[in-house]
Amino acid sequence: MGALDFYTTATGTDMHTAFNTARAQAEWEYGTSGFTGTIAEKDEVTLLDEPKRSEQDAVGRAKELLDGEDPRVSGKYGPAGALPITAVDGSGAWLFFGVAAH
Repeated sequence: MGALDFYTTATGTDMHTAFNTARAQAEWEYGTSGFTGTIAEKDEVTLLDEPKRSEQDAVGRAKELLDGEDPRVSGKYGPAGALPITAVDGSGAWLFFGVAAH
């Protein structure tokens, strides 16, 4: 069994609502049998206290954190990371990322 990096965005009234929405969408698309390599494998999320940025810049920052094996987000059985991003409509939006079992 391996692991894959994942990056997904979601909007919501707060981070946990957006996280649950992103997980539900991934479960619908990839199933719930485990080892999907997606956010569906994550039960927890850790908000990284960083400034809001564009989605593209947030993905770049997330890749830096994963490549650097940041212990807050680098475990395939640990929490997903969350970075706040700017949404087109101004609502709350987050980039969720991490390493998931595959």
